[in-house]
Amino acid sequence: MGSNGDGYDGSPPFHQNVVVMRHGDRLDNVVPLWAASATRPWDPPLADDGKVRAFGTGDKLRKQLGFPVHRVFVSPFLRCLQTAAEVVTALCAVDKKSNDPNDLTSNGVVIDPSKIKVSIEYGLSEMMNSLAIRNHVAPKDGIFDFSLSACESVLPVGTVDNTVQMVYKELPRWQETAEGARARYLEVIKRLADKYPKENLLLVTHGEGVGSAAASGCLSNVIVCEVEYCAYSVLSRPVISVENQPLSAGEFVGSPRGLYGVALAKASDDFA
Repeated sequence: MGSNGDGYDGSPPFHQNVVVMRHGDRLDNVVPLWAASATRPWDPPLADDGKVRAFGTGDKLRKQLGFPVHRVFVSPFLRCLQTAAEVVTALCAVDKKSNDPNDLTSNGVVIDPSKIKVSIEYGLSEMMNSLAIRNHVAPKDGIFDFSLSACESVLPVGTVDNTVQMVYKELPRWQETAEGARARYLEVIKRLADKYPKENLLLVTHGEGVGSAAASGCLSNVIVCEVEYCAYSVLSRPVISVENQPLSAGEFVGSPRGLYGVALAKASDDFA
């Protein structure tokens, strides 16, 4: 079939999907004294239950999403990196060679690393203020240091794409406002999606990021009350190809059916 007058070839639009996920259970909430002796008390790892939850969520995504994930972006915080490692392993799994039937994590799982590429994104970092990172564990100078090579070493071998340019070349500044953090998350979601308009993305981030995505994709009269560990929000938009023109994308939308582990409530006048 030939194209019409405006160059549109009549083919149905591709629907791009972006899954925005929170990390799993963090160790310092399970072992409160962990931070007292930690070298980086502001950057806790996952608890064992967090790894189990993350791997299980990845397996659920693989079986139930209804579309493939092509590319993953992840916050540099350790709990997010470890969550991404478990989820990506589940998404790329081809076999499991663990002798322990009670091991519900990525241990012993054989993957096809060509299925998904993973990159670090500073713009997906935790909300950088004392509402999210307690003052007594935050660096006194407000400088949070990350080694990209160390971050990448946490991810499954063969999946890392370190050629990708980050949206945020530096970490957000310490003591950013909550409103600024929410705007940051939405900016990063949009810019990453625009950069890869023909790919479905998974963004592994923090609770505020998932809440921001959920609120932006739903009706304006709802508020996000709670975001559980490994909760996620699915956003979708049409991407249309027009002859001799850049791809044209619609607005992202979501729905309560695209939420997992996110509690919503109707906004009242108190929240107006």
